[in-house]
Amino acid sequence: MRRLFWLGLGVVAGVALSRKATETARQATPAGLASNLGDAVRELAGAVGSFGAEVRAGMNEREQELHDMVEERTGYSAPVAGGRHAAAGRPARRARRAEG
Repeated sequence: MRRLFWLGLGVVAGVALSRKATETARQATPAGLASNLGDAVRELAGAVGSFGAEVRAGMNEREQELHDMVEERTGYSAPVAGGRHAAAGRPARRARRAEG
C-alpha cells in the first residue's frame, strides 16, 4: 500500500513539474516573449490612459471651483471652456486680416 501511495505521488509530481516546465519553455520562446511584452504594453497604455482621464477630470473640477470663486467674489461671469457661461462684459475679438 505504501509503494502504491508513493508511486501515485510521484506520478502527480511528475505531471505537475512537466506542465510547469512546458509553460516555462513556451514563455522563453520568441512568441512567448512577444506575448508577454504585448500584454505589458497594453496594460501600461491602459494605465496611462486612465491616469490622463483622471488628471483631466481633476483639472476641470478645479477650473470650475476657480470660476465659481471668481464669480462669487466679483459678480463677473467669466467664460468657461465649453461655453457654459456667456462672455458677459467682454467685447468680441476681431480676426486680423492678412495684408499682402
